Amino acid sequence: MKKKKILKIIGSIILVMILLVGLFIGWLTVREYRPKAVEHIDVQSMDRTLKTGEEFSVLSYNTGYAALSKEEDFFMDGGKKVQPKSKQLVETNLEGITNTLKKEKADIYFLQEVDVNSKRSYYINQQEYYEDALQIPGNFACNFKCDFVPYPLPPIGKVTSGLVTMTDYKVTDATRIALPESFKWPVKTCNLKRCMLEERIPISGTDKELVLVNFHLEAYDSGEGKIAQSKMLAAKLKEEYEKGNYVIAGGDFNQTFEGMDTYPIHDKDSWVPGKVSADELEEGFSFAVSDNAPTCRLLNSPYSGNYEESQVYVIDGFIVSDNIEVLNVENIDTQFEFTDHQPVKLNVKLK
Repeated sequence: MKKKKILKIIGSIILVMILLVGLFIGWLTVREYRPKAVEHIDVQSMDRTLKTGEEFSVLSYNTGYAALSKEEDFFMDGGKKVQPKSKQLVETNLEGITNTLKKEKADIYFLQEVDVNSKRSYYINQQEYYEDALQIPGNFACNFKCDFVPYPLPPIGKVTSGLVTMTDYKVTDATRIALPESFKWPVKTCNLKRCMLEERIPISGTDKELVLVNFHLEAYDSGEGKIAQSKMLAAKLKEEYEKGNYVIAGGDFNQTFEGMDTYPIHDKDSWVPGKVSADELEEGFSFAVSDNAPTCRLLNSPYSGNYEESQVYVIDGFIVSDNIEVLNVENIDTQFEFTDHQPVKLNVKLK
């Protein structure tokens, strides 16, 4: 009789736990971030004009929400940490990233992994920080929004994060364009909703535009998501090119580039990026990438200070239409001081 009572109590506890888990998943499902396929953004802009024949620069930088500096690791890459130990470290990283942006002064900045209200970065509005520091406006497209990410332990918690494009050129339109999702329910309820951030800059004296596309493709899926997202990105660029526009897309591909084997994969048990080929681009486009330094490191442990000892990759760069002359592209070597990525700077001229 006593045994039956114990079993009944255990059964009741298990049932309550199942109900609580079910209620929690239900709450996540109801609260899931569900952006529209296309969402127009209230444009923040200055008035500088752009002309054909004019040289300008674009810098792409995955800022790692100012929490993935050289001392950090990350649980998704085989490390242990979820967030840095102090708000002061995030503030130090923000200052360092900002100093890099100022030193490598560009006309246009593509930033990825910018938190505006996240537990993992101590709720600092990083978009406002960069805008105040550089004194230029930015437009934001959210690609990660969840009231509470329940994994790992301790959990990630609340996240609001996304892409920011900043420039002092006149921007007439900014749009968030959803990319294909990589995960199914219930995982997708608290996962990223990848997107492109498109901005349009009119070309003075013409009816053409410079179309800018800032992106951050899938990282941790089995590969299908990145392929689908890459195809959609290529189709979007082709559409704009066929209108006669100038097109620059840039960001974090989360893929290495075929034929670029400067930094071989020696840690195959950890995260390994996919590979993208120039054959996947539409006619009229080419990659603008460099291997003078890696652009990303594996976060399985703190940075060793040596490219030979730490697993590194080139996964950041640009796609450029052939009506734009590429003058130079360079990866800026920061030794991963303030984030797990390094910036890529592109100098171009409109033909």
